Amino acid sequence: MTLDLQSTNWAAQINLKNLPQHVAIIMDGNGRWARKRGMPRLFGHQRGVEALKKAIGFALDVGIPYLSAWAFSTANWRRPETEISGLITILRRTLSKDLAEFHDRDIQLKVIGSKVGLPDDLITMINRAEDLTKDNKKLTLLINFNYDGRTDILEATKKIAQKIKSGDISLEDITEDLFSSHTMTTGIPDPDLLIRTSGVVRLSNYMMWQCTFTEFVFLEKNWPDFTEQDFCTALQDFQKCGRNFGQISA
Repeated sequence: MTLDLQSTNWAAQINLKNLPQHVAIIMDGNGRWARKRGMPRLFGHQRGVEALKKAIGFALDVGIPYLSAWAFSTANWRRPETEISGLITILRRTLSKDLAEFHDRDIQLKVIGSKVGLPDDLITMINRAEDLTKDNKKLTLLINFNYDGRTDILEATKKIAQKIKSGDISLEDITEDLFSSHTMTTGIPDPDLLIRTSGVVRLSNYMMWQCTFTEFVFLEKNWPDFTEQDFCTALQDFQKCGRNFGQISA
């Protein structure tokens, strides 16, 4: 995955001093993109990796510190076995072939989601990648794999309930901050901007706790067609928003 850093002067199109700290992406439409071309769905997923490469390169270019990409939801286990194994293979390939470049580019890699059901060798690869890149600072890349928002909330609730049961905390100790610290994204700022491709206008169970005040940009094009300019245009839309977090704007 060669990350193509652009020579484009993005500062002429966006305010680099008013960037979202965390951009989350629902990479939707890989299968539809492939089907329109008479190709198998996995071909679309493979081309989707190239679109993610562009998004990562753009985030590095402009200085976005956190980027999340939803690669595999818990609901995806209901897909055909060939597609599931293909998606796992794509993650394996990314962790083996592209890890050195992530590290060289000062990218910290985190794979967010349940490890239940994942092959042992993949879990080992995930742990190795996270350990190698844990001190990198330029960009934190979150790959949401075997992830969904409801499971995230349920697991956080169970952790807190266990601490109450053991006497480590009391009911009065539960705050939004405490709850957030027990989610899978603990230590990561909530997304300021979420981009979803393919024309679908919903969260589909993605980061539901974290996206309370997130701005949404929905694009008609399928994910493999996503470009750096699309990312730039989404940032332009974001910068037009009056973000008051429930308060009265000045």
